[in-house]
Amino acid sequence: MTRSFTSSHSLNQSRQHWLRWGSSVLQIESQAIAELATSLGNEFEKAIEVLLSNTGRIVVTGMGKSGHIGRKMAATFASTGAPAFFLHPAEALHGDLGMVTEQDVVIALSHSGESEEVLTIVPHLKRLPVPIISITGKPESTLAQASDLHLCTAVSQEACPLGLAPTTSTTVSLALGDALAMVLLQAHGFSTEDFARSHPGGSLGRRLLTRVRDIMHTGTELPRVHLSTPILDALGEISQKGMGMTLVVDDDNKLQGLFTDGDLRRAAALHPQTVLTSSVAQFMTRKPRTIHADILASEAVSYLEHGRITQLLVIDDSQNVIGALHLHDLLQHKLA
Repeated sequence: MTRSFTSSHSLNQSRQHWLRWGSSVLQIESQAIAELATSLGNEFEKAIEVLLSNTGRIVVTGMGKSGHIGRKMAATFASTGAPAFFLHPAEALHGDLGMVTEQDVVIALSHSGESEEVLTIVPHLKRLPVPIISITGKPESTLAQASDLHLCTAVSQEACPLGLAPTTSTTVSLALGDALAMVLLQAHGFSTEDFARSHPGGSLGRRLLTRVRDIMHTGTELPRVHLSTPILDALGEISQKGMGMTLVVDDDNKLQGLFTDGDLRRAAALHPQTVLTSSVAQFMTRKPRTIHADILASEAVSYLEHGRITQLLVIDDSQNVIGALHLHDLLQHKLA
């Protein structure tokens, strides 16, 4: 098969229509969603009741384009507090039907309501039995009639100019799935923290789950020198531990202050000739800023910004210093 190439003249002519064609698709689909929003009624409320009373999982099934929408729908349910999974109707006939239990509820998608693969598993689902909520564009279809509840996604026009490719119908089904999931989210009292626990690998999960104690430096990682330590020797400790500062302690290992890169610069400006032989006690910060170990690490960013500093000492409930946190630690964990 040979590929035909469009001439520059015809291509320029086509360009004049691209924005109009694209806008037309979006207008058709947005209008269909708007119409669906005004038509939600008793069946939608009943569907929410069934899903809320469900003690098992939400099983979503569909074939072809409806299957793709179903996969996304199941993923949205699962990530927003409603355990769910996608069941491929063809695989269901070869063993995967065993994944469905009597405690589950099934959402079956088919725009025509006549998808053979979906209809084939319906009798088996009814024998379990499990509630079946169908989402079709035809209330009179076989699937709609066989279901316990039916949600209609009929559209007056597909956005495809040929009227063949599922476009408006799949968009409407996807939007309806989002509507179901978001109502369930609010009804379950699903919080931002709950969402973070479902997404521990994402940026939101990191920000809402990571505590200061999870990333702070402790034990031998902490730079530490005595009150009488010369600044030159303190610099060696600072360089070795790589935190841009060192704790300053007394004979009983009690914290007396903090010596930072900033303290060094101030000391050098005041006593350039003797700065390296002076003790850290002369120029240390005696009341360094602290943060509690159980504070969210993301909140530490505002502490640092407000104080215009790059490190914080970490304390416990008894106000004892148990660690230290540097801006680099927050950057490394993508929290700043």
